[in-house]
Amino acid sequence: MFRLKEIRLAKGITQLKLAMDLNMNQNSVSRYENQEREADYKTLIAFADYFHVSVDYLLGRTDDPETDRDPKV
Repeated sequence: MFRLKEIRLAKGITQLKLAMDLNMNQNSVSRYENQEREADYKTLIAFADYFHVSVDYLLGRTDDPETDRDPKV
């Protein structure tokens, strides 16, 4: 995850808080941030939803953090 650490730090959230909020291990968050581990699509979506950004933004495919989905869906 190219931007996970950047987004987390900008929001002032610790790895532990993020891990606890998403019901995962802090070590997993660290590995995602350091690109030692790749997230599956469910985890990518969970991170994107948590930070209210698109998966493409999280992965560095776009510089626009806005999601393309309809919030009513």
